[in-house]
Amino acid sequence: MQYIHVQFTCDPDTETLKDILAGMLATIGFESFVQIPGGLDAYLPAHLFSSVKIAELIADLPLKADIGWQHHELEDKNWNEEWERHYFQPIVIGDACCIHSSFHQPEKTYRYDITIDPKMAFGTGHHQTTGLILQEILSTDLQGKSVLDMGCGTAVLAILASMRGARSVSAIDIDEWACNNARENIQLNGVRNISVQLGDIMLLKEKRFDVIFANINRNVLLHDIPFYDNVLNTRGRIIMSGFYREDIPLIREKGEETGWNYHSVREMNQWVAVTFIKCF
Repeated sequence: MQYIHVQFTCDPDTETLKDILAGMLATIGFESFVQIPGGLDAYLPAHLFSSVKIAELIADLPLKADIGWQHHELEDKNWNEEWERHYFQPIVIGDACCIHSSFHQPEKTYRYDITIDPKMAFGTGHHQTTGLILQEILSTDLQGKSVLDMGCGTAVLAILASMRGARSVSAIDIDEWACNNARENIQLNGVRNISVQLGDIMLLKEKRFDVIFANINRNVLLHDIPFYDNVLNTRGRIIMSGFYREDIPLIREKGEETGWNYHSVREMNQWVAVTFIKCF
């Protein structure tokens, strides 16, 4: 596949700004990011490139910043493999879980050792929203629970949930590439109780879950909360991420309006994950 490399310059040159910029770029088709001194390298399939969308996105940044950018086409080669080899370094979550590609083995053993070959799909654990939910999974009792991973990406959340004792895990994504990659990663890790489906919230129908992970974005979450409520068991737990600290009041209001108890929040560089408990 032909890719476009866009190099962004960021002033101020802060990790927070680069994280927010990367998160927003992911919504318009960018698939991988590398923080560099002074800015951010970002990559997307050539057919998705739009200078108009990039300009609109920069104008909508929630932080005051001066962002410049330039782009060029990359030679046609296996950029998935290049990215996995050189940029996807192992990440450790909570001293108990290590996520790495098949190209990079951890230096020591961990209780939960997860191999992810991401093929550019979102969800390696490096982004704050994924990392926040991984932390929640590590601190949540999933033994014997039915779990939904909505917007599963690479299926890293589903895989850790299975390793943590979940009875069954449903992984759903609207992107066919992500679903195929999720199945590959599930097989890589030898887990057998995860089902992957291509589609959206309408796939849920009459299913029931004890725990739901939803790492999407604020507007989709606000729309889908009533659907989650229909399939979440009483006293069930829902963990949502993909939005910023300033979005918490809207998410909390909608959750409490639905009848959920606001339980907790985790934060990392302005990104947050919030947990609700269904009361009845």
